[in-house]
Parts: sequence; C-alpha cells; structure tokens
Amino acid sequence: MSKSDKKSAALYQRARAVIPGGVSSPVRAFRAVGGTPLFMAKGEGAFVTDADGQRYLDFVGSWGPLILGHAHPEVVKAVTATCRKGMTFGAPCAAEVELAERIVRSYPGLEQVRFVSSGTEAVMSAIRVARAATGRQTILKFAGCYHGHADHLLVAAGSGLATFGQPSSAGVPPAFAAETRVLPLDDEAALRELMQREGSRLAAVIIEPVPANHGLLLQRIEFLKALREETSRSGTILIFDEVISGFRLGAGGAAAHYGITPDMATFGKVIGGGMPVGAFGGTRTVMGRLAPDGDTYQAGTLSGNPVAMAAGITTLKILERDAGWVHLESLGASAERILKPVLARAPFPMHLVRLGSLIWLSLHEAGAPRAATSLTPQANARFAKLFHDMLDRGIYLPPSAYEVLFLSLAHTEEHLNVFAAALDDALKTA
Repeated sequence: MSKSDKKSAALYQRARAVIPGGVSSPVRAFRAVGGTPLFMAKGEGAFVTDADGQRYLDFVGSWGPLILGHAHPEVVKAVTATCRKGMTFGAPCAAEVELAERIVRSYPGLEQVRFVSSGTEAVMSAIRVARAATGRQTILKFAGCYHGHADHLLVAAGSGLATFGQPSSAGVPPAFAAETRVLPLDDEAALRELMQREGSRLAAVIIEPVPANHGLLLQRIEFLKALREETSRSGTILIFDEVISGFRLGAGGAAAHYGITPDMATFGKVIGGGMPVGAFGGTRTVMGRLAPDGDTYQAGTLSGNPVAMAAGITTLKILERDAGWVHLESLGASAERILKPVLARAPFPMHLVRLGSLIWLSLHEAGAPRAATSLTPQANARFAKLFHDMLDRGIYLPPSAYEVLFLSLAHTEEHLNVFAAALDDALKTA
C-alpha cells in the first residue's frame, strides 16, 4: 500500500501474535500480491473504508454474498429487528421454514434443504449423505474446483490453494485422498473413460457448474450434459456446488441457467445476505437419510439461526421484488462493454470473462481457459503491481489473480466508468 496504512499495519502486527498468519482466511493475507493486508472498518453500498479511513470502490463484496451491496438498509433493519428478539435459540424458528421454502421453490429438482453455517459444511454434509444413499465411498471432483476445506476435497483444489500453487494441503491423511478421484475440467473423453471404469464405485461427482475459484472457467454445456448422462447411467449422485453461483446467476442458479438438474446442490453466500449461512439439499428420498429420520448424522448448534435466516430472506425478497437478476445481467453487460476497450489497450494479454455479475480479468496468454491452468510468474507479478496501483486509485480488487470480481445492485454504470478509468490509468504504468 502506498497510502497511509498505519492502523492496518498496527492491527496486522497485533493479529500475527494471536492469529496464524494474522488472518482468519489465507487469501486475506495479501501473500499473492505482497504488502500489508487492509483491515476494513466499514462497508456502505458499493464502498468499503479501511481502518485508516481510506475509501475504496469494492469489487470483492465479501467474496460474493453481498449481492445487494454493503449494509443494505432493509437487510440491516431485518437483522436488527430479529436480534432484539433473540440471536439464537438452538431450536427451530419460523424463519428457517420460510427460507427453506424459498430455496426449494426456486431451485430445479430440489425437495428439501438443511441449513448449516458455511459452504464447507454444506459440501461436507452433502457428500456424507451421498455416500449413505449409494452405499459407496469414492467421489470424483475436478481440478481447480474448490469445495471448501474438508479433508477429502483438498485435492487439486482452487481458491487460495491455486494462489499458493499447492495441489493439496498438509494434514490430509493419504487414506482420505485415496477415496477422491480428480479429473480435468472440459475433458469429456477422460470423464467417460473414468465413469466406464469406476462409475459403479462412485458415490458422488461434485462440480462447480460455474467454476469460480481458479479464475472463471466457464464450461461448455456439452461437458455438463455428459456429466449428467454418465452419473445417471452409473447411479452416481451428481452434486452441483452452487455456493457462489446459487442465487447469483438467478433464482435457479447454474442448474436453471444450463437447464441441467443435479441430484443434490450446495448453497452459501447469497442465501445468507452477509451472514454465515450454508445449505445443502436434494430429493426427499436422498435427504431422508439424514437424522433424525434417517441413519446419517449431521448437526449444528447455530444452523438455521433466526438472524442469518432474516438476512437471507430479506436479500432474496429484494432480488425478486426489484428484478435484481435482470438488473445485474444488464450491469454485467455494461461492464463488458466499458472494460473491453481498456483491456484491448493493455501492454500485456488481459481478457474479460463474464457470466452475469461474475467477472474475471484473465491474464493467461492464450485467452480465457476452461480448465485450471496456472498463471506464469510474470503474469502473477503483473497482477500484483496492478492490484496495488488500483488500490492507489481507490479500487479494491480481490488480492489474487485467480479470484473473480463480484458486481452488486449497489454498483452503477458510473462506478464502472470510474473503475475503467482507474484501470486504464494503471495499465499505462504497467
């Protein structure tokens, strides 16, 4: 950071003494871009303000959940009113029924959902249910797709692990990894060969239908259809990880966008409206394996708590009432129109990849990849400089070349023009 960062720097030093790495999630540490991480003090609409009082136009959006922008007045009002009645009971509440009804009504093929407190927990639980329902142990995932930090999924993962260039994590028992198969994205031949050989042994195949943790790796519908065909043929449960794409692309997520119905789906981000929420769901038959009705255990003290439910319900109501997804698509199209001429003038390869309100600035030489491909050290260095140059110009981007940008209903075309002008200016010194 070149601006005043005394308070952030001091907070970081304090944090390093009591928090590993000084952060509660690795990508926040700025290791991929260098420098001291910003400590945020306030968010309002499309802007965040750090501990030193510097204000930034924000395209991180807390990594996706803030689809309405920071501190939306209606969400704040709903959360505040709920808090006055009690923040958690460890007992059922009406709000979890309402949010569940909204999710089931919106998402293709879904009959029941259960709430948890994070996307990682949702995926971990969905896979446990899939294993119980099929009586099988092995799962298949795809390189570059990130499904949280459960042991059996930290194999060729994306997100922060892509930044660090690690195919997996220390502390994961080899026996766990041995039950996970990994294939590249966008390779139908490899998929069909593996399914032919091992399909009858696979409990589940899990994929981000819109992979957004190793860049935005948009998949061909033919590949996703092949995935649906092969899992149906082998009796394998197909899980769509819609933690990022669910209720961001639309009420039906990627499933509705592509017209492909999975057996199970996982959610997070938007359905929490800024609060820690996750959910997983499927057919009544599959979900019936869960305790207390079934033999598969899963529990959570804070699951379905009224505050998180209120934030999620209010967020979804606003998106529906204000035609939010239509507006976000229009905003995304405007971003594409405004930014592409700027990228065309960049002194190095830079490509815009977009789906709805998800945007990725790809620095790959050959353009926008569909499978996980590592950036060169030179490209990572270019992004690190660009990241700090944009901070100097009041723009807050994700601190990794692999992460996507999130638009919200708080952003305007004027904000996009400000972003484009800052990017154009920053690229002149690249």
